[in-house]
Amino acid sequence: MVTSKAAIVAGLTLAGQASAALQPIVMKGSKFFYENGTQFYIKGIAYQQDAAGAGGETTTGTFKDPLADEAACKRDVPIMAAAGTNAIRTYAIDPTADHSACMKLLDEAGIYVISDLSEPSTSINRDDPRWDITLYKRYTAVIDEMSKYSNVIGFFAGNEVSNNATNTDASAYVKAAVRDSKNYIKNNVKRWMGVGYAANDDAKIRSEMAHFFNCGNQSEAIDFWGYNIYEWCGHNTIQGSGYQDQIDFFKNYSVPVFFAEYGCNIPNGADGRIFEETTALYSDAMTDVFSGGIVYMYFEEDNDYGLVKVSGNSAKTMKNYDKLKANVLAAKPKTVELDSYKPANEPAECPDVTSNWQVTGDALPPTPNESLCECMYNSLTCVPNKDVKPTAYGELFGVVCGNDPAACAGIQGNVSTGVYGSYAMCNSLQQLGYVMDQYYKNQKYASTACDFNGQASANGAAKADPTCSAALKSAEAANKVAATATAGHGNGGVDGSSGGAAATSSSFAAPVAMKSFFTVADMAVGMYVVIAMGVGAGMVML
Repeated sequence: MVTSKAAIVAGLTLAGQASAALQPIVMKGSKFFYENGTQFYIKGIAYQQDAAGAGGETTTGTFKDPLADEAACKRDVPIMAAAGTNAIRTYAIDPTADHSACMKLLDEAGIYVISDLSEPSTSINRDDPRWDITLYKRYTAVIDEMSKYSNVIGFFAGNEVSNNATNTDASAYVKAAVRDSKNYIKNNVKRWMGVGYAANDDAKIRSEMAHFFNCGNQSEAIDFWGYNIYEWCGHNTIQGSGYQDQIDFFKNYSVPVFFAEYGCNIPNGADGRIFEETTALYSDAMTDVFSGGIVYMYFEEDNDYGLVKVSGNSAKTMKNYDKLKANVLAAKPKTVELDSYKPANEPAECPDVTSNWQVTGDALPPTPNESLCECMYNSLTCVPNKDVKPTAYGELFGVVCGNDPAACAGIQGNVSTGVYGSYAMCNSLQQLGYVMDQYYKNQKYASTACDFNGQASANGAAKADPTCSAALKSAEAANKVAATATAGHGNGGVDGSSGGAAATSSSFAAPVAMKSFFTVADMAVGMYVVIAMGVGAGMVML
């Protein structure tokens, strides 16, 4: 169990909210409301400098936290407020930084925050997805930090992680993150904060994606759906842009839907944007279904989507800022009161597994459990030697899983059947020890079966903590079931802290397609590993 800072500061949080300028936002059905019952529409701007650092490919994993720079916030918050902005989206924050100054400035300006939970080097990687202890600690640390502020609406557990039909398996791990983040908030935060997902607009999977994250047990489903959509370019109409199709699709959706990114820059770049879609978004034609949107983005950079040019301590608004400002300030969306609103929409049915959608809605990857992983590792009779370097892990996984696929069932998962090994969420060292130990046992404890060219040794001091013996037995029972799965997704040896292959918005530094990194402790290892999950197939070294 991870110690919760949120639980410790809960009393202080409530005290701070009592005197805050902004009241918290709540959700009912498919709409947002102020706590006093007035409907709330998002009129937002994406606010994060340096696109590469906010979730795209980066060789360093670094990023600039926009909410930890008081001087920048003093410069930028008044500009956003003047344009009628009532919400910003940030893509990566540092949970150890001090955000109080920026959050106070935003609060005083009437601006709420929705933040992504990941950051460039610690995120669910579409090419090799997993939901593990490293990621869980990162996500809950962000929740701990941001839960102190009443002007935080919630979080995105992922942003365009599955972005086409070849990587839909990643959605199982993102939804597991949604489930566990929601549960953490429920147990540690004394008010509602939502957890959602931001999706791209891929025609082959957009329907299945929206249904998958909304279906099933609602304690595991999203609280809101963010749509990154750039269909309306220049002069257009609701019908001509394809917005009518989105209205028709989401009119029966059971949770709030909003544009998590919008603002096409075709054909004349950022400063050619006229934001007709903003007027449409807050019109009667759309407000029954959509709860507003977030324009991409505040900073003018190489991708040419900015509203403001920043140079040092100065900020100069652009022509498209003026267009946006005029249209947002003119928008008067119709509202309904919380008490009189009677939602009737029901959660979607889970999509079938097809050639375009590989994920069942019946089960999700396990919740990361640090104590279980530690207890498992301490009980092993064969473990890697302490001097084995992380760069050697890939080859060792390949040897074990290639020769004895059954030994690796406990660290693998099958998203199509919903069968997952109990230790799929452990770190790479713990997983390596587990598969070595399973191989050793399967070889009847032969003296040569725990050597691996001098890289492992029998552990005579192995001893399971009696307080977790029941959990170990339950895990082993689940692993026996996992061993019967004939196909699945392997996670062996890749910690959630990834070397820059984070999945992000196509406009916010989209990553180049690449093989997944084998990484340990934020260090990318120059070795690629693929677990081949067909019948009788083991791990293949590339």
